[in-house]
Amino acid sequence: MLLVDAGQVVPVSSLMRELWDDAPPVSGLTTLQTYILNVRRLFGSITGLTPAEVSKEILVTKAGGYLLQTAARALDVHRYHALVGTGREALSDGQDKVGVRRMTDALRVWRGPALVDVPVGRVLESKRRQFEESRLVVLEYLVDAELRLGMYREVLTELAALTVENPLHEGMHAQYMRALYSSGRRAQALEVFRRLRTDLVDELGLEPGPAVQRLHQAILNADDNVDVYLQVGRPLGDIIRTSASGYARPY
Repeated sequence: MLLVDAGQVVPVSSLMRELWDDAPPVSGLTTLQTYILNVRRLFGSITGLTPAEVSKEILVTKAGGYLLQTAARALDVHRYHALVGTGREALSDGQDKVGVRRMTDALRVWRGPALVDVPVGRVLESKRRQFEESRLVVLEYLVDAELRLGMYREVLTELAALTVENPLHEGMHAQYMRALYSSGRRAQALEVFRRLRTDLVDELGLEPGPAVQRLHQAILNADDNVDVYLQVGRPLGDIIRTSASGYARPY
């Protein structure tokens, strides 16, 4: 809890909700204070600082909560967000090669699912989902940029895995269809659409969105102009959401 919100005051109420949901014990506040003391002792043993120094420089008591102070980009999540920010700026400026490098560097910070070795409660679960969704969005932007650079074959292996992991994700399936078609694998591109449609109908009772259906029709017609679905700085996921709802949802 303190690490994922490093640099911000984490309210006591949030810490207690994470630990005990809506049923904290009568001694909950005292127990929480003991946990904070133990964390400070841990930092002291690692850094060689006294308890007073740890309380002043690392884990600080604030009005209503606690603040974990860290140096800029000391945590992987800070480095990740910084790289994503510069990558998005590069893509918005039309610098796809720079954007690909930054987004790739951001994804290299990941070493598996977020918080994979942490027992999570309600609050941390929301953070975990936020991190995972952010990673998927970055992957969409990265693959779109790689497709604009003509890296069709380079993205096939990654998209094959991503579409299996996310069987209802229309944007990634559309990217996979585009990459397969541009690699001369039209039949496989059509099979990806068939599988996506089957999963959507079986799981949600929904047909694929208009953008994916138009891409499917273009591939059926052997249309060479499918690049219309790849707009600079805007992933297919954005286009699909715009087509379906009339506006693009900001991330």
